[in-house]
Amino acid sequence: MAERVKLLGALPSPFVYRVIWALKLKAIPYEFIEEDLSNKSPLLLKYNPVHKKIPVFLHGDKPVCESMIIVEYIDEMWPQNPLLPNDPYERALARFWVKFAEDKGSSVWRMFRAKGEELGKTMKETLEMLQNVEEHGLGEKKFFGGDSVGMADIAIGSVVYWLEVIEEVVGGVIFEAHKFPRLHAWIQNFKQAPVIKENLPDRDWMVTFFKRRREAMAASA
Repeated sequence: MAERVKLLGALPSPFVYRVIWALKLKAIPYEFIEEDLSNKSPLLLKYNPVHKKIPVFLHGDKPVCESMIIVEYIDEMWPQNPLLPNDPYERALARFWVKFAEDKGSSVWRMFRAKGEELGKTMKETLEMLQNVEEHGLGEKKFFGGDSVGMADIAIGSVVYWLEVIEEVVGGVIFEAHKFPRLHAWIQNFKQAPVIKENLPDRDWMVTFFKRRREAMAASA
C-alpha cells in the first residue's frame, strides 16, 4: 500500500503553493492540513521542531521541510512529469534560478512589511531582482525549463505572482510590462498553464487578505 502524503500549510503562503503546484503537476493525491500559525499544532511542532514553520510535507511518517527541498524530493520520488531537465547543464541552470528566487525573492516580503525610506529601499531591491531575471533568466524560452512548467518556474512564480498583489497593497508599481517584456510574457504563460491556473489563489481575495495583514502590523507597531 502506498504511503500517504500530507501537506501541513496555511494559505495563501507562496511557499505552500510551491508544494501544491508540484503535487498537482505530478498528479499525486494528498491531504491538506490547514495550520493556524498563531496557534501552531502539535503535529507541526513534532515534524518541524527546528524552524516550526510551514510547509511540512509528510510522506508516511517521514517529514520533509523547506518548500523547494520538498519540491525536489517530490520530483525525485515521483519521476513522472519531471520538474528538472535531463541535461546536467540545464539542470544546473534551473537550480541556479531556484537559488536566486530563494536568495532574492525575500525582498518582496520585506517590501510588504516596510514603510517610508525602508519601503523605497526594498522596492529598489525588488526592481534589481526583476531586472536580473529579465536580462539573464529566460532568453527566448516560454518557461525556464523550455516548453513546460518546471522547478525554476515554481520558485520564481511564487515570487512574481505574489509581488503583483503586494505592489497593490503597498501602493507602488514595479513590475511594468513595458520594462519587463520577457518576464511579463512568462508570468502570463505560467498563470495560464492548466494545472497552475486551477491552483492559484484568487488575486482579489489576496489583496484584501494582505491589506488587512499590513493594517494589523501597522496598528501593533
